[in-house]
Parts: sequence; C-alpha cells; structure tokens
Amino acid sequence: MTGYQSSAIASPPKANHGNAVQLEYLDRGLVAASTSEGVFLSWRLLANEVSGYSDSGLTGVNFHVYRDGKQIGTVKDSTNFLDQNGTETSKYYVSAVKDGKEVDQSSEASPWKDTYYDLKLKKPADGVTPSGEAYSYRANDMSVGDVDGDGQYEFFVKWDPSNSKDVSQKGYTGNTYIDCYTFDGTLLYRIDLGVNIRSGAHYTQFLVYDFDGDGKSELMFKTAPGTKVINYDKNGQVTSEKYITMLKEDKKAGYSNQDDYRMSSEDYYNHVVDMFKNWHKHEEVVNGNWPATLEESFGIEKQYDYPLSTEDAEALADYFIDEYAPSRSSRNDLRDFEGFIVKGPEYLSVFEGETGKELETIRYKYERYDDGLMWGDYAMSRIEPGNRVDRFLAGVAYLDGQKPSAIFSRGYYTRATMVAYTWDGKHLREQWDVDSGWTPMTNPFNDGPHGRLGTSEEYGTLTTQGAHSLSTADVDGDGKQEVIYGSATIDHDGSLLYSSSDVMPPESATPGVTAGLGHGDALHVADIDPNREGLEIFMVHEGGAYAPYGYALRDAATGEVIYGGYTGKDTGRGMIGDIDPDHKGLETWAVGLWTANGTKINTSGPGTNMNIKWSTDMTTQIVNGAIDATPTIEDWKKGTVLTAENTRTNNHTKGNPSLVADIFGDWREELLVRTEDSEAIRIYLSSEVTDRKLYTLMHDAQYRTGISWQNVGYNQPSYTSYYFASDTDWSKVPTPELYMPGEVTALKNTLEMYVEKGEVRGSLVRKLENSLVQAQHHIDKGSNKKGILFLEKFIKELNAKNSKKNVSDKAKSILINQAETLIENLK
Repeated sequence: MTGYQSSAIASPPKANHGNAVQLEYLDRGLVAASTSEGVFLSWRLLANEVSGYSDSGLTGVNFHVYRDGKQIGTVKDSTNFLDQNGTETSKYYVSAVKDGKEVDQSSEASPWKDTYYDLKLKKPADGVTPSGEAYSYRANDMSVGDVDGDGQYEFFVKWDPSNSKDVSQKGYTGNTYIDCYTFDGTLLYRIDLGVNIRSGAHYTQFLVYDFDGDGKSELMFKTAPGTKVINYDKNGQVTSEKYITMLKEDKKAGYSNQDDYRMSSEDYYNHVVDMFKNWHKHEEVVNGNWPATLEESFGIEKQYDYPLSTEDAEALADYFIDEYAPSRSSRNDLRDFEGFIVKGPEYLSVFEGETGKELETIRYKYERYDDGLMWGDYAMSRIEPGNRVDRFLAGVAYLDGQKPSAIFSRGYYTRATMVAYTWDGKHLREQWDVDSGWTPMTNPFNDGPHGRLGTSEEYGTLTTQGAHSLSTADVDGDGKQEVIYGSATIDHDGSLLYSSSDVMPPESATPGVTAGLGHGDALHVADIDPNREGLEIFMVHEGGAYAPYGYALRDAATGEVIYGGYTGKDTGRGMIGDIDPDHKGLETWAVGLWTANGTKINTSGPGTNMNIKWSTDMTTQIVNGAIDATPTIEDWKKGTVLTAENTRTNNHTKGNPSLVADIFGDWREELLVRTEDSEAIRIYLSSEVTDRKLYTLMHDAQYRTGISWQNVGYNQPSYTSYYFASDTDWSKVPTPELYMPGEVTALKNTLEMYVEKGEVRGSLVRKLENSLVQAQHHIDKGSNKKGILFLEKFIKELNAKNSKKNVSDKAKSILINQAETLIENLK
C-alpha cells in the first residue's frame, strides 16, 4: 500500500521550543483509487521535508510520479495526482526530488476499485449474560499506530457488545475486546478485557503510541483480573491465550484471573447490608461529617442500635431499596440493580503493540475506594451506584515538549483524579498526580455534591469541571503540552494552571454568585481566532440554571471567557470549524452559529457529531448520521459531498465514526466507519485533486496526540496546533524539529525493497544488512557515535569498486542519500 522514503531531506526551521519532538517515522503513504476520471494518487509530505512556503502551501521536495515503471508526471504544488490514463491494473510509485535529484522511491501501490478500502475484520462470537440476555458485537472506536516500525500504520479496533451500557445504566454487558490488524486484514492479536471490565464509552480508554521511543507503538489501558491476550496463526487459528500478570499481593489475598466480580441483584443487596452494618466505622461518620445513624440520613425516626445487627441492617436495606430510593426518583429501581463491578483489583497494563505481549501491569491509581458513596452516587435524587466513581479519561501529552507521556484519570463530576506516566520500555514511572479530594457532603443520601469544591487546597476547584473527553495542547506557549480537563487546565508539571469560573447572570438560579463553568459533553481546543494570540477553547456546558454559560469560547492560556451565552439548560452538543470562508477564523456552534470573534451568523448550525478535514480548500466538513442512519459528509455551503452507503457510525446518538484521521495520502483526513454488518472497517479517501501542499497532520504533535485520545469518552475531533482553515497564512505554519526513532528501520526497508527488485544483489546484500544491524544495535544502546560509524561503513560498502556490479545506480544513490540523512539526524 505505502512506500519507503528518506527521512529528513531538508533542514527545516526550528520549532519555537528549540528541541526535537519525538514523532513517528512514516513512509510515503502512497494510495491509489479508481475514480470516474481516472486513477487518483495521494501521498505524504513529511514535516522534515519542508524548507519554506508559498502562496498556496509549504515548499520543499517535489515529486516524480511513475506508472508501470515510467515517469508520467512531476508534482510541485501538492502531494496528489490524477492519472487520466490509469487502469485498475496499473502500478504506481513516487519519488521525492531535491535539487533535481531523486532521493527516494516509495513502494508500489495498486488502485483500489473505488475511493474506499474495506479492512476486513474478525468479529467476536456472540454471547449470553448471566441473566440470560443474548448479545452480539459491533466494531466501535479505533486508533492507529506503527507497531513494527515500518512506517505504516496498523489498526486497533475496539469491539462493543450490543448490550454495552452508559455508566448510569444497570445491567450486564458482554466483554470488551481490542484487536490489532494490519492493513491487509491480518489479525495480529486480540485482547479480551474479561468479565471484570464493564463495556461502554466511559470504561475503556485505550492509548496507542510509541511511548518509549523505539519506533514501535505500545498499547495501554485499564485492565482487571481476567484480562487476557489471544494470539493467532496466519490462518486465524488461536495459538495461545495468556492472562495478564496479577500483582503478588492480590494473588496472596486470594484473587485470581478466574474471578467474576460482576454484581447480581442479590450481590448488590448483600453489599448494601454490609455497608449498613459497618456504617458506624465509616470515616465520615467517625469524623462527624455524616449522620451517625442511617435513619437520620433517610429522614426517619431512629429505630436501631449501632453497630447494626445483620437483621437490622437488612431491615434498613429493605427500606432504603423499596421505599426511600423510589421516593427520591421513580427511576431508582435498586432491587434489580446488577451488572456493575464495584470490587476487585484494578490495573493499568502496557502491551507490546506488535504482539500484544504484556509488558507491565501496575495498580490503577486512583482506586474506586467504594461503589460511589463517597463520589456522590447516592446523594442526588437519581441514585446511581457505580456511576461517578467509574468515569475514566485518558490521553497522551508531551509534558516535557519532547517525549510522550500517558495520562489516565478517574472522575470529573465530583472528585477528580489524574496521573501522568512515562514508559521507558520496561517500567511505568509516575511523573505527577492530581487529586481534587472528596467533595464534602453533609448527607451522602441527600445532598448536592456537584459544583462543590474538593478538599485539596491546590486542586479543589477541579470538581465538576471535567468533560466527557480531554484534550492535550501547548496552551501557554512554553513548548510543553498541558492537559485541558474540561473547564480547567493542568500545566505540564502537574500544577493547576487555572480552573475557569464566572459570575452567574441575573436569570440564573444563583445570580451574582461566582461559579465554575462546569461539566460538558463537547470540548474543542484549536487556533479558532487567528487574530488573537495562541489557542482558544470552545466548550458546551450542561449545568443549566446553575452554570454561567451553556456555551463559551475561552482563552486557552488563561481560561478567561472571550464570548459565550447563558442557556439555562443542558447544552449537550457543540462544534467548531471553517464552514463559512466568508468569515475570518473558525466558526463555533451550539444553540446558534457564531464567528470566531462572537458575531452571531445564524440561529442554527451544521451537525455536531464529528468534523473532518475533507475538502480541497481546507474548509471543514461535518460527519452526520447516528443509530441506523447512513453516514454522510456534509459541507455547509455545498451540501452532501459523500454518502457512505452500507456503513454505520458508533455510540448511538453520538454518531461517531470509528476514526477520523490523516492515516495516509495527503493532509486530508480519512473517514473510517464500520460496515453495517461490522465485517469490515471502510476507509474513505478524499479523491479530489487539491493544490494545497502541507506536511502530514500526524507530524503536528497536538494533532497526533489528539488522534490517540479521539476514542476517549465522547469522541472529539483532533486539531492542529496552528490555524488550519481556507485562509491559512502559510508563513505561520510551524515546521517542527522532529526526532523519528524508526529511521534505521526505514533504511532497512528501503534496502529490502531493492533486494526484492534485484537492484541490490550478491555478497553486497549481506554486508549492507550486517552494517545496519550493528548500527541499530548501538543506536538502541544510546551510542549514536558508534551507530554512525556503521552507517558510514554502509555508505563505504555501496561506494566500493567491487560493489558496482551488485547495485543499480538508482538504488545506490537513494540508499546513500537516506544513510547520509540519518547520520545528520544522529549527530
């Protein structure tokens, strides 16, 4: 599918932070698609191939286009080409050209039969829950990562059972699975999260990234006893199943991978009885913060002596479940409460991306503590055990500006926690942690914990500020990324940068009171207004009459509101994008449509499920279609530009594609959606020729980390760190200084390609291969100087007189160029 090419061909301007950022080595990403006008070709420009800019894009290397071994064109102003004379049997490759000389050659690409490609999947078997409910599987959220260092992405697919649940919904779910596929549909492995991880959008946030800088992606997510890795042979038959390693103290305590912690209705009843029997021991009761008796908590006369006997605890449990809870809300059907996991060990595991091999498992920090009592799950009218306690987020951030860190969090309605980790190839190491502390309650069975500050002096204002996703971006311009946690932002060092608040308006429930902007369902961080310095944040809020805004645009550096509006209701959806080029900046929309500076354009706007960079002119399009509707891509001005027949989006009303990302071809994003039967992921390619020349979006650190967290919670789009729109000022598009760990592998791949073509032959092959093995060995050990010596030997071997008969002039030139470039990068 995709090709091999040299790495840093040009010397790009330094990024403003002055340090190289570790990003993926990517190959040329050449794809070909059959259209009614001919064969459309699209390929990547890498960030380190950029040397300047023009009126319509960036400049750097140009490209020669080849069909069936013959040059058919030269492309200077873009990275795509329409071959009107191409056929389905044509074979294509492209070569980068610098100073009139070809410096690389991609691998060959054959045309797809249409402008989409079906990545074949292997659907998990149907199942039945302990309550007798049958369920099946649908392909759900996705991510991508290069697991073997060849410059091509592999595809990670999360499988969602048909009975997956929101955290607030009771009932059993089927197991969650995560698969890793190559582009040809080979299933490398499957990870079964097991019965002790509930299935739903808020439970499993999986990160795919090269965390240790070895040129290959790892996979991280929350696990539990029973999580196992399943490996397959080339015929798709299972070759091994291996459980994750449980912590020694857990095995000693009697836990095992065969345990099932899912709670039946009887289990929940017994859990409540046990909680009531130990009421007098609870720290909040002992400290005098909660009522000393359950009767006082429920507002009834005292009847029992404490500590409660089993009989008295059962009587109070019956009252709580059958009378008190239903009196608070008709939806409180706790007698049939089942399917939740509120006990048992919780882990964070790292897996090798290529094989699925478990690399390390540690305790998940922070732990649940209880079933949600301290988290406020019993305090509101709607009693929801296991809800606020089990809200998880995750992301990737360049906290030091150079290497990626993993972020895992728990909670955002009340207590909010977050931990940052590095991975060195052997161990996770905690960088910092954040904890708002508990939100104090006077009565855990009747109180309003939302909007109440936590007990932490530094982080207490984080409570109720989180969103159903997070974002990572350098908001303060120091070259290091922050974690945008809804209405608050954590600085790169783990300190609180700010937690946004404002004065409640006269029409609100608490006029004149200063309140946090609060929780929300949609979060977008980008350079929305190019006339302002830095980035902006657009977010919608669901606090209704208790939130100062239903939607707001904030300064990302300070958290100050630039414009917004009070709605008095749960404003559930919002989006941004350049949908109207007549207005400068990106438009924002929620309950109306506004310009970047806050001028209202319309009372309505486009859809809010997901946006996509699909058009030739760098405007923004919208992906529509939810539940059983056929997905479409809509342009605000032009209407429907793509109908994705026989496919579906995910996550019910959210209507998310499996992924929207620049995974190959030029800078435009691909649309990845499941086929209606979930037998394949259909990958749609934008096939209209564009004259905009831009390096792959995956070489912008903010965009790349955004793709890693797109699957988290309520999926949100990824944005570049710079102003991306129809009127982009190309002089202001930053060219990052990259460090790409996979470059030796890239050189090996180029050599392998020419060996297969017969352009490198004889004894020379072994000599060159040995030199690269030695170079890789020393570079991996951190000795770049010794690595360079073997790369110089590689070049010397190609230049030797007796090697002339064993290497073509073209192969020799390109291999030497790639090796010289690698040497420069290693110095």
